[in-house]
Amino acid sequence: MDQATKVVEKREAVVIRFAGDSGDGMQLTGTQFTQESVMAGNDIGTLPDFPAEIRAPTGTLAGVSGFQLQFASYDIYTPGDAPDVLVAMNPAALKLNLPDMVAGSILILNSTAFVQKACEKVGFASNPLEDEAFRHKYRIYAVDMNKLTAGAVEGMDITGGARTIDRMKNMFALGLVSWMFHRPLDVTVEGLKRKFGSKPEILEANLRVLKAGFHYGETAEIFTHSYEVPAAKIPAGTYRSITGNAATAYGFITAARKAGLKLFLGSYPITPASDILHELSQYKNYDVLTFQAEDEIAAVGAAIGAAFGGHIGLTTSSGPGVALKQEAISLAVMAELPLVIANIQRGGPSTGLPTKTEQADLLQAILGRHGESPVPVIAASTPADCFDAAIEAVRIAVKYMTPVFFLSDGYLANGAEPWQIPDVAAIPEIPVTFRTEPEGFQPYGRDEQTLARPWVRPGTPGLEHRIGGLEKEYGSGMVSYSPENHERMVHTRAAKIRAIRQDIPPTEVFGDERGGLLVLGWGSTYGAIRSAVREGRAKGKKVSHAHLRWMNPLPADLETVLKRYDTVLIPEMNLGQLRMLVRAEYLIPAVGLNKVKGRPFTKSDILEKIEELA
Repeated sequence: MDQATKVVEKREAVVIRFAGDSGDGMQLTGTQFTQESVMAGNDIGTLPDFPAEIRAPTGTLAGVSGFQLQFASYDIYTPGDAPDVLVAMNPAALKLNLPDMVAGSILILNSTAFVQKACEKVGFASNPLEDEAFRHKYRIYAVDMNKLTAGAVEGMDITGGARTIDRMKNMFALGLVSWMFHRPLDVTVEGLKRKFGSKPEILEANLRVLKAGFHYGETAEIFTHSYEVPAAKIPAGTYRSITGNAATAYGFITAARKAGLKLFLGSYPITPASDILHELSQYKNYDVLTFQAEDEIAAVGAAIGAAFGGHIGLTTSSGPGVALKQEAISLAVMAELPLVIANIQRGGPSTGLPTKTEQADLLQAILGRHGESPVPVIAASTPADCFDAAIEAVRIAVKYMTPVFFLSDGYLANGAEPWQIPDVAAIPEIPVTFRTEPEGFQPYGRDEQTLARPWVRPGTPGLEHRIGGLEKEYGSGMVSYSPENHERMVHTRAAKIRAIRQDIPPTEVFGDERGGLLVLGWGSTYGAIRSAVREGRAKGKKVSHAHLRWMNPLPADLETVLKRYDTVLIPEMNLGQLRMLVRAEYLIPAVGLNKVKGRPFTKSDILEKIEELA
């Protein structure tokens, strides 16, 4: 069929999912397709989904790696619900993802892998490509990707031979879908040059395969349609695609620069937080020092030492690592030092679901230490918002001389969205004052407004003082076992955290100012909630949305806002931790919507509950 006779169908949004073995390069394929979509001007939302095993047995359900992307011509908040298109590299990828596919959706299948033995291995009674009912239910394109990949590099002498060539079939799939959705290949070509620039033969082979996939779509008669998603109308500015972990790293760097201090990261690698360590390690020229410690306790101890030394002390981890850090965090509470703890949450308990997302560490962050050990807690809501939330965490830590929890999760950490690169000059400075005058100095004297104690760099003449985990005497900081002093210090530390409310802006509500249903969220539920509320309101439902950044202390006006509505719904990827806090604090009978499947909420999950309650 001539290209001119092929139908170009316009779509406002498309959801596509790439799936294959963990060695099939699905994360790279999805990431590159995301970059192409950003360059095409679309709004995007992504959901990488990969197994915990380093290398599960080939062709098994446990080894399937996936990457979902929604790209649209309008403002979107999620990577989409059910995929419109599934690219499956083997039967296992098809089997695992088929329950999410609706009738009439497009399946692009690597026919090479669909042999009887591989199909039986994952529970197909027969080869689905030979099943008439299956073929009628979906729009199926079976493509012999292995053979076509090998043909594209025929005659080349490639190190690793057939095995290396087989690993390039993801580039064929990428080229094919890039043609199908009118994606520009330039950004992928440049990405491959950066990745394989030191290996000319591998670069040339991948480029050949990529273009072969693109031209196959143009010339193969099985493809009668291609699809066009117009560019989104977005505010003017310079944009880039950014993941939550990258935005978090850039936020901490920016905060340290705005404070005029060095940034020290003490960390131990753990999924899904490790990318923050990897990213920060590249910015030594911005006064960033990264220390990969031997364990979680050493990592946080080093960060506390950096804070005592007058720098921004940062430690990163996930739930299991944070559990190990909690005693040291209590030390930072007692010593009143500006330590930032970034918890990139994942499914638990124990090792749990290390590559899957969850929001189950909220109570751990607020209450997880021994004794009365209050700590402020900030939660980011989108990948791009991680940048702003990281800056806020540092600002509060140094202003109030306190450890601060920064909460993200696996969904935000690995997901991506367009980020308008800010004007750095417009970002407010973070004022930092070190005490240098000996006259009248008391290590635990208090600022009247913030109740923060003075920050003194060790070695400052005349300001020698004792620090440690034993209870301090109010003002002098000497060790004290006085019952009255202990109670006074407990109340003082709690009052200092409550005082942060003066820095928390009024609660914003999307929708009606009062009456009907209010959906209250926190963290990464933002996108699904906002999408569902927007659609619910379009259907005439009296539903509104408020989203929390500050989890401790809660905003001063939150009780007033919540009591203006007939019903409060709180969706969480846990069993109801914020709901428990809201009920206890405000005696409001909030309704929970809880999901703990290692997967984020979809718009449909929340919309269904809205239609039940509104």
